[in-house]
Parts: sequence; C-alpha cells; structure tokens
Amino acid sequence: MIKRFLVIAMLSLIFVSCASRSKMAYYQNIKEFNDSESTTTYNPVLKQDDLLLILVSSPVPETAKDFNLTTFALTGTKASEFNTDNAQGQVRYQTYLIDKNGNIQFPIIGTLKLGGLTRDEAVETLNTELKKYIIDPIVNLRILNYKVTVQGEVTRPGVFDVVTERITLPEAISRAGDMTIYGRRENVLIIREIDGKKTSNFVDMTSSDFINSDFYYLSQNDLVYVEPNKTRMNASAVGPNISVIISSISLLITVVALLTK
Repeated sequence: MIKRFLVIAMLSLIFVSCASRSKMAYYQNIKEFNDSESTTTYNPVLKQDDLLLILVSSPVPETAKDFNLTTFALTGTKASEFNTDNAQGQVRYQTYLIDKNGNIQFPIIGTLKLGGLTRDEAVETLNTELKKYIIDPIVNLRILNYKVTVQGEVTRPGVFDVVTERITLPEAISRAGDMTIYGRRENVLIIREIDGKKTSNFVDMTSSDFINSDFYYLSQNDLVYVEPNKTRMNASAVGPNISVIISSISLLITVVALLTK
C-alpha cells in the first residue's frame, strides 16, 4: 500500500513539474516566418524630456561655430571639491532638453519644435533652418538619455542605457539576464508613451509574429514588464517555504517505504 502511494506521489510530482513547450520556448513558428516579407524599420521619435546633443559642421568651419555652444564643467577629486584652485576644467558641448511643448532653444535660430518628429525629420528641419545662415550644413543629432526599463520575472531587472538609439525587445530581455522559468513569455507588457499618452501593449514572444510588430524595437523610456505565471503566483500564496515542505514530505515517504520493506 505504501509502495503504491509512493509511486503515485512521485508520478504526481513529475507531472506537476513538467512544463509545456508552448509556454516556454521563444519563436516557435520561426520556420514559417519569411524574412523577405519583414517591413519592420525603426527611427526614434523625439519626445518630451529627451536630452539632445546637436553638432553642426560645414565646409567653412568658421560659419558653424556659433551653433556649437560649449559649457565649462569643473572636475576633481573629493579632496579638491571645495578648492577650485585644484579643480580641472572640462569643455563640453551644450545639450538641449525638449520641453513639454516639444521645443528646444537653439542658438541664433531660437525656438525650434522637434518633439513628435523622427530623428531623420528633426535633422532635416535643422538643415532647413541652418541653410538660412550657413552653406551646406551637416547636422549630427543624438539622444543622450535613451533608456529602457525591464521589470518582473527576469534575472536582473533594471534600467538600461541604450547608446545606439536602437534596441529590440529580445535584446532588452537579454540585458536583464533573460526571463526566469516563471515568466509568462506569451504575455509581455510594454508600456509606451505615444503623443503624450501612456499606452499598454502585450507581446507574445513565443510566436515569431511579433518581429514584424511595432514593439520589436523599443522606444526610449519604454517599460517592459514580464508577468509571473500561475506557478509563481501560487507559490507566493502558499509561502516561500513550500519547496522545503515538499522536500520534507518526499524524504518522509522514502524513509517510511524503506522501513516497511
């Protein structure tokens, strides 16, 4: 009787511990995915609170210098923080913060609306304005505070800086150490700001179809949240010591079985 109970208990543990491939594996229909039909492109859209570095050059360098303002920052060791004689100066280029109306204040040109434009559109707008003052301007524009946040059932949740201004959802998940076995891969939440409004969107990473969606590439300040699955939520409800309890019961059953042989 006890042996039969032991067999049933062990089989139950095995079946409970088995996870379905459909809930764990990424890109399950990748063989059906035709890369030639992919239309996904990415060009970041400038938003409120984006911090921009804008450098202007020209075949005649003297004509562009008034558009490249510099700032002077003091640097030094802790011992010299209160002694400006020992501090060293570092010249940096002026940065521009997009305000709540989508504007920046640019040298000579004045108020310039860049919010809501793609990066390429912003460069074209700057070029158009600069041609009124210099010949053949060249504009280099970068978003300095491009970042994404990954939370939930990942190994290392956190805020991640993006130097290249381009990051995919799989890359962001990988930076966070990938999802844990308790993460719902078919229901990843992405919170994104569009035209000043927060939107919530769900992505199924078990299907390759999301590669062609608007959420394959992440926008600056996107929040990615990996929801816990039922196993994690049930374990949370029972308590953190459930694994110890299960191990103890298994050990007790084994001991009883050996003693009754």
